[in-house]
Amino acid sequence: MPVRQPFTALCQAAARNRVHGRADLHVHTTCSDGQYTPPQVVELARRCGLGAVAITDHDTVAGVAPAQEAAAGSSIEVVAGVEISGERDGKECHILGHFVQVSDPSLRAALERLRVGRAGRFQEMIERLEACGVALERGAGAPPAVADALGRRHLAEMLVRAGQAGSVREAFTRYLRDGGRVAVPKLRLPVAEAISVIRGAGGVAAWAHPSYDCTRETLLPLRDAGLAAVEAACPGHRPSLERKLRILAQALGMAVTGGSDCHGPEPAGRTLGMRTVTPQELDELRRLAGR
Repeated sequence: MPVRQPFTALCQAAARNRVHGRADLHVHTTCSDGQYTPPQVVELARRCGLGAVAITDHDTVAGVAPAQEAAAGSSIEVVAGVEISGERDGKECHILGHFVQVSDPSLRAALERLRVGRAGRFQEMIERLEACGVALERGAGAPPAVADALGRRHLAEMLVRAGQAGSVREAFTRYLRDGGRVAVPKLRLPVAEAISVIRGAGGVAAWAHPSYDCTRETLLPLRDAGLAAVEAACPGHRPSLERKLRILAQALGMAVTGGSDCHGPEPAGRTLGMRTVTPQELDELRRLAGR
C-alpha cells in the first residue's frame, strides 16, 4: 500500500519522537495490512530509540524473519509475534502472541487455515462488488503480492486505485463496513484455540486492545484457558482504562503488554512508538515464554 509521506521524512519524524529503550509490541507490516515493509519497521524503530519491536501481523508470521534479518547487528530486538483473529461469545477477539516459534507446525497449520479463509472471503467480496455494478480490473488493481493475509483494507485500496472510491474511509462507508452490502464475515478461531496454538508454539498469549467490557469475570475463563497477558497500553485507551487493566492483570497474576498497533504513518496516534511498555515489562513476557 502506498505510504503518503516519503520514507526519509518519516525517519526524521521518528528520530524526533525518541522513546529510549522501550518496546512497541504491536506492529503490522506489508505482510498483512500495514504500509511499512519489515525492514522499514526496524529502521523506524531504530530512529525513534526503541529497544524492541514485535512484528504482530494479522494471521501470519511472514514478516518476522525479514525483520529479524534487517535488525541483525543492530540494537533493535525483534520479537516474533502474531495477531490471531479469534472469536469469544460470538464476537471478534484478537489474541496477540509474543515470542512464538514461527516454525511450529500447529501454528503454521492454524495460520494456513486462516489464510485460505481470508483468500476466499476476499474473492467473495470482489464478486459482491461486481454484483453491485462495481468492476475492478483483476491485474492493475490487485493488492500487493507481499500481503500474506488479505483483508478489507486491501480491497479498499483497490477501490481507490480503480477510481471507485475517493478514499479508504469512503470505500468502507459505501461498501465494506460491518453489516455493509459487500462485507463478508472473517474466519475466526475460537479464542481458546487461538490461545492454545500460541502457547503450543512457545509464545505468550495476550488479549489485544481489550475494551471496557474487560472485567474480572471475562478475564478469568481466558486466564484459565492459558491467556497470560493483557494489552493495557494501546491506542484509544484512556488512562483510566489502562489503569483498570493493569490492576486487573496484577490481581489475576497476569502480565501486561502494549504497543502502537501501527499500520503506517496515519493516524498520528498509532505511529510507531506511540504506545510502549518498559524493558522490565518486556522481560516479564520473556520470562513467561521461558526465553
